[in-house]
Amino acid sequence: MLTMPKLRQLEYLVALDDHATFRKAAQAVGVSQPTLTQQVQALEARLGAQLVQRKSSPVSLTPIGREIVSRARRILLGIDEIRKFASEDSVGVAGIVRLGISATLGPYLMPEIVAGLHRDFPAMRLHLVEGMLDDQLPLLRRGALDLIIATGTVRSQDLETVALFDEPLRLVAAPDHPLALKSGLSCADLAGAKVLGLGSGHVLQHMIAEQCIHHSMELLADYQGSSLDSLCQMVASGMGIAILPDLYLRSAVGGRNVVQHLQVGGWSACRPVSAVWRADAGHKSHAEIAQRIRQTAQVL
Repeated sequence: MLTMPKLRQLEYLVALDDHATFRKAAQAVGVSQPTLTQQVQALEARLGAQLVQRKSSPVSLTPIGREIVSRARRILLGIDEIRKFASEDSVGVAGIVRLGISATLGPYLMPEIVAGLHRDFPAMRLHLVEGMLDDQLPLLRRGALDLIIATGTVRSQDLETVALFDEPLRLVAAPDHPLALKSGLSCADLAGAKVLGLGSGHVLQHMIAEQCIHHSMELLADYQGSSLDSLCQMVASGMGIAILPDLYLRSAVGGRNVVQHLQVGGWSACRPVSAVWRADAGHKSHAEIAQRIRQTAQVL
């Protein structure tokens, strides 16, 4: 008769799937490589099935191994949720919260929020992970992230989305750009303007592209900044205009001294900012973080 697998063995198998080598998987879970190897073998013996293709490099799972890993992730995620609910019931907002956020938002929004949360909830530790939304949503679903502060719209039945605020997007140009020298600008004056953007993986880039289409501007495919700072410097050098987030421009590093905000009549572009978490994993900490962000955005 088959015996039940141990949770630790399932954790080792998931780590092996994540890291594709026994050495890296062992490091990730804090055990020696022989220990992890032995426990994976013991799991295979318990289940009576080969789960790992050991001859491949990197290590891969067999078809049944992939199915079991998928179920193991859900089991481990459920156990983690039980621990968090129990902790919150006894001590309130507590534990480690892994929060994903875009690099075009996090540095300009989160410092004050993180400091306040750590001050008011010393039992909670907020770990920030910067990345692109398309990369972070799979991490959220499998439990590697607890919460995402997303720019743009996220709709999915397995995720809960809470709207936080709308951040204005501003048009900027070099001080000597023809648009900067013209008074009484309207959206019609933007037609044909050359616009600098970011890499295609950024949600902000999609918003920039939409505005370019809407206002008949030309998005320069050959000149893309790797960050908001580099984009701002490209604008300052006269390579084109840009559409930049308001919080960035108002930050200490926002480039207000090298670019000029264009006051354009009828311009109202903004990006929605939302908190997103798994629908089956709402916690007091998630709601508290969302509320803090909403309140902070109102006074920034």
